[in-house]
Amino acid sequence: MNAGTDIAPRPGDALLVTDVQNDFVIGTLAVPGAEAVVAPLNRAMAAFYARGLPVVTIRDWHPPGHCSFAKAGGPWPEHCVQGSHGAEFVAGLRVPGGALLVSKGGDPHAEAYSGFKGTALADALRARNVRRLFIGGLATDYCILNTVHDAIDAGFAAVVLADGIRAVDVHPGDGARAVDEMRRAGAGFALTDDVLSASVAKPR
Repeated sequence: MNAGTDIAPRPGDALLVTDVQNDFVIGTLAVPGAEAVVAPLNRAMAAFYARGLPVVTIRDWHPPGHCSFAKAGGPWPEHCVQGSHGAEFVAGLRVPGGALLVSKGGDPHAEAYSGFKGTALADALRARNVRRLFIGGLATDYCILNTVHDAIDAGFAAVVLADGIRAVDVHPGDGARAVDEMRRAGAGFALTDDVLSASVAKPR
């Protein structure tokens, strides 16, 4: 799919905003530059809501002792524990009323980077006649990458909001490699304001 054409949001589209939570922005697992995704994602959420298109917010929602935590032998510091301040969406993220909330990572024994893993997200989107997803949030090289892969595998088209994502970059270049991988999988990339200013192409 070429993100440079036909990117105007329309019926059949939905917006996914993933993991813009305190621990990923200002907390124990803060992603470099994460604060910068809030403004473009707010614009996107407001525009999709105004057009009557579905907005989905996805969050990590881990039980204490989750397998991804270092104390349990995982790779990450404790983060986004259910009910904690770190698990809340960051202050300033303006989630519209009626947005669908999806919680992932609730199984203490399973990692869940993707918003589709262990959730009913795909069914919820199909029930709303969604065919294409615009995706932004944190982090490029983990939850965005895996969510995009699973979206495409589930039959949805995917457009990543290029200014609405940031990478952890545990290894330098991880974010860029993730972008390349998503492109190879068929995802398009576009800037938020280009998406929101695009006009729906009229049939010839």
